[in-house]
Parts: sequence; structure tokens; C-alpha cells
Amino acid sequence: MPEVVVVGGGPVGLLLAVLLAQRGVDVVVLEARVDGSAHSRAIGIHPPALGVLESAGIADDAIGRGVPITAGEVRCDGRMLGSLDFAEAGAAYPFVLSLPQRETEALLRHRLRQLAPDAVRRGVRVTGVLQRSDGVDVVLDDGSAVAASFVIGADGSRSVVRAASGIQWLARGDRVDYVMADFPDDTGHGERALLFFERGGVVESFPLPHGERRWVAMTDREWTGVTSQQLAELIEERTGMRTTPGPGAVSAFSVRQHLATSMAVGRVALVGDAAHEISPIGGQGMNLGWLDARMLAPALTAALGGDTESLGRYDRDRRRSAAMASRQAAFNMGMGKPVSGMRLGARNALVRSLAVPPTRALVARAFTMRWL
Repeated sequence: MPEVVVVGGGPVGLLLAVLLAQRGVDVVVLEARVDGSAHSRAIGIHPPALGVLESAGIADDAIGRGVPITAGEVRCDGRMLGSLDFAEAGAAYPFVLSLPQRETEALLRHRLRQLAPDAVRRGVRVTGVLQRSDGVDVVLDDGSAVAASFVIGADGSRSVVRAASGIQWLARGDRVDYVMADFPDDTGHGERALLFFERGGVVESFPLPHGERRWVAMTDREWTGVTSQQLAELIEERTGMRTTPGPGAVSAFSVRQHLATSMAVGRVALVGDAAHEISPIGGQGMNLGWLDARMLAPALTAALGGDTESLGRYDRDRRRSAAMASRQAAFNMGMGKPVSGMRLGARNALVRSLAVPPTRALVARAFTMRWL
């Protein structure tokens, strides 16, 4: 019987399994997908999360594959409102690393195979969780069950583990729609992030490895079926920048922030999107999940040793951090909404005031998640 079962083999579940295996914990990861993710929705790895990857033994490999983003600019109507130098926040890693999620997952899978070759079981779909006084049964879709001392829900915003454990999922704020795609980088802005706070809504742009750039645009509806050419036209209409559409698919997605009412109940704990769904504006979701894993790994080790309060401390600490991240993300989304007239002038004035010393360093610290 494994000591810990992690449900979900995405970047957060894999990292937690690595951290547990390094501590000598017998861990199993159950993943419904037969193959690894082909998508790269999460790309930004912030300095505190790089510190977690360092403790997992893969930070150098990740940095070698990615693009360090050292600075960012905020623009509107073709003019720069302000800039950020991420080194001003002070850290061992003075940048945000851009690396597609599929490559991050590949590094984590390789590291976990080094530590626990048979830890990941693919094509396994979890349908329920039954807690006992001395353990947990993880119920599978074929009617069988996997017994463990503890189970961790790392199975995303539609978490089966969370629902089966009776944990409520509370919505915060309104739904916001986005489209995104990766295009060849012909902007000439190198390793700089660009934020366009335009009248029609925010457009974000981040460098990627292999000469590409990620574009994300807020939309006024769920824009399914959008083409690369249509997204390129939207980018030019809002920002004035002409981009070359890439061959990859355009992804349309909606976000409404949520927080779980608890991140630990009995022998069940939640990490990542299973515990908190955060807006992608600012790139906090995966990073916040990795910081959960950093605290949960020692908490689980302590719980296995008989410390009955360790998961309660994890719950209180990480829910507090998730609430802070949710508020910051709500502020980011609010700043990026369509505006005009006096409200546009007021927003631009606020951006300018935040982009000068001494507040600029504080903004850089918040943007790079130093406070979490």
C-alpha cells in the first residue's frame, strides 16, 4: 500500500510526487491521460517557484530550456506607460522564466522516474474517495480501489477528489474570456514581456523558446473557432502591432476565480487548481500550486510520522496565500478590462504612478510573486 496517492499527473501533482519521493515517501500518481499534455497554457515560472524546482533538482535544466524574462513594459495607444525590471525585486533568480508547460512536465516526469520509476500510473480514472480512520480508499472507474494513508487532489479545477470530500468550491468575481496562441516572434522586443492596456481590453505578449511569442487577449465573449489570422487582426486593431500568425491552434478559454473552503480534510489535501482557480493574468496558477507542494511535502511527511496538526497548518497557510493571489489577480483583470474616456485616463495615470520608484520595486515584487 502506498503512503500517499496523488490524483493528477500535471505539473503540480508531478512536482509534489518528486518532493515526496526525495523524502523517502512511497508515492503513487494516478493520471487519467494516457499521454502527457501537448498543450503549453502555463509558461511563466516565477522566482519563488524556480526555488522549488531547484529543491527538486531540475531548475538548471529548466533555465537551460527556457527564456529568462528580465523586464516588462506596459503600453497604451502606442506609448509606454511604464516599465519593470524584475531584478529590482531582489532574488536568487532575477527573472521570470518562460517555458511551455509540456516541457516543464517532461522534466518533472524524468526526475520522478529517477526517484521512483513506477510511481506514475496512466490511463487511471478516479471516481471517488472514501476516508477511513486509518487510511483512504481511492475508487477507480473499473470498480477497484487503491488504498493509501493519504490522498492528494491535484486533479484541477473540476477536482473529483475535492467533490468527493465534500469541500465547497466558492466562486469569486465574474467570468472573463480570453484567446491565446503562439506566433513567430517578429516584435523586436527580445526577452521583454509586453502588456497592452488598450481601450478594447488587455493584450499580453511574452517571449517563448525557439523564436516564438505567446499572445493572450481578453475578449468580450467566449470566442470559439477563432483563427490565427483573426487573432492577429485583433492584436493589430488594439495595439497597432502587426504579427505573423503561427501554424498552431488558437485556444479560447474562460476564467472565473474559485477558492476551496478547505485545503485539507482528514486524510485528504488539495493542491494547485483543485484548491484555487486563479486568473491567468499574471501567471500565478501553476506557480501557486508549486508553492502549495513545497509546504505540503513536509506536512505530509510529518503527518505520516503522527503529527496530527501538520495538515491543518498547511490548510490555513495556503488558503491565506491563495486568497491574496486571488485578490491580486482580480486587480490585474480589472486593470485589463475595456475602458474609455476619463476612466482610461485615470487607469493610465495609476499605471504611471506605479511604474516609478519606490513603488516600481514593490510592483515588481508582487508581479514575480515574492510575497507568496
